[in-house]
Amino acid sequence: MSIAKLNRPESRDPLFAIVISVVFASALMVYPLSYELSGWRPLFMLMITLFWVLCQPTWCGVWFAFGTGLFVDLLVDAPLGMNALCFVLISFIARFLTRERRILTFSNLWIITSIAILAHLFFIWVAQVMSGVHFSFTRHWLPLFSSVMLWPVLYYMLKKWRI
Repeated sequence: MSIAKLNRPESRDPLFAIVISVVFASALMVYPLSYELSGWRPLFMLMITLFWVLCQPTWCGVWFAFGTGLFVDLLVDAPLGMNALCFVLISFIARFLTRERRILTFSNLWIITSIAILAHLFFIWVAQVMSGVHFSFTRHWLPLFSSVMLWPVLYYMLKKWRI
C-alpha cells in the first residue's frame, strides 16, 4: 500500500451532516432572543444552503435551495415562496459563476457568501417594497454583518465534508 493511499482521507457520505446542519440551522432561526439581539440574528439557513450548494454540488443543488427556502418561509411565516425564490436565484448564480473554478478556497467562499447574503437582503428588500410592506434598514441589514462574521465558524465546523 502506498503512502499516498494511506494519507488520503476516506470519502464520507455527507447526507447525515446535511440533515443535521439543516436541523440545527432551523432551530437557531427560531430560537427566541430578546428584541435587541433578534435584529442581529444571522441568516443561518442561507449560509448552510450556500455551503452545501458550493461545497457538495453533487449532493445539493438548486432543488435543495428551493426546499430550504420553502422551509424558511414556513419557519419565519414569510410569504410562501419569497425565500425560496431568493435561495434558488442566489444558488443558481453562485453555481453558475463558480462552475469553472476547480478549487474554491476559504477566502473565495467567504467573498461569494458575503455577496450572496447582500443579494438576498436586496431581493427581500425589493419584494417587501413591491408588496407595500414597511422596510426598516436598521432591522434588516444587521444580519449582513453577523452572517459575514459567522461564516468562518460555520465553514470550519463543516469543512470535513467538503469535496
